[in-house]
Amino acid sequence: MPSTRPTLRLVLASNSPRRRQLLTDLGLRYEVRLREVDESFPPHLHRAEVAEFLAAHKAEAYRPDLAPDEVVLTADTIVCLDDDVLNKPADEAEARAMLTRLQGRTHDVYTGVCLLSGTGQRTVFSDQTRVTFRALTPAEIEFYVRQYQPLDKAGAYGAQDWIGMVAVTKLEGSYFNVMGLPVHRVWKELEQLGMVTLQQPS
Repeated sequence: MPSTRPTLRLVLASNSPRRRQLLTDLGLRYEVRLREVDESFPPHLHRAEVAEFLAAHKAEAYRPDLAPDEVVLTADTIVCLDDDVLNKPADEAEARAMLTRLQGRTHDVYTGVCLLSGTGQRTVFSDQTRVTFRALTPAEIEFYVRQYQPLDKAGAYGAQDWIGMVAVTKLEGSYFNVMGLPVHRVWKELEQLGMVTLQQPS
């Protein structure tokens, strides 16, 4: 079974149940810490730069309180249609508008990740996935928004939800990245930090 190295402790700075589940499914031990962080970003940033900026910005909010043996993981997922960033919708009307724009088209999902240690070591990276939606009817969009309330999701949808099952026709890249965490990259970075080991069965 995988395990985190006892000398370094992983802190997940996210309220996302999807990110928590993904780390749990990796077999990692972690502590969750939450605080409010402004999620605005400079307008000149482009696509992956936005996701990486937000992840790093969130991590910096935790820097003063990190112990030397702790590493905080922060992440931010954005949906890009053309050059427009579709973040979390403010209300149902905006969610419907986002899904109306996405339907029948291909868009990009970027998740930025930052790993910041209590000793000041910082790693920032991002991953990209291209997602294609089939054409959706207004009734399907209305059903999803009302039934699933996707106001906490970038682009107003979750790939693991009903709409992902009925609308996604093509996905190029990591599915887990669309869920909110490119776990293949996270695992690699944690390995390089010496934070994870594989315990062989006896």
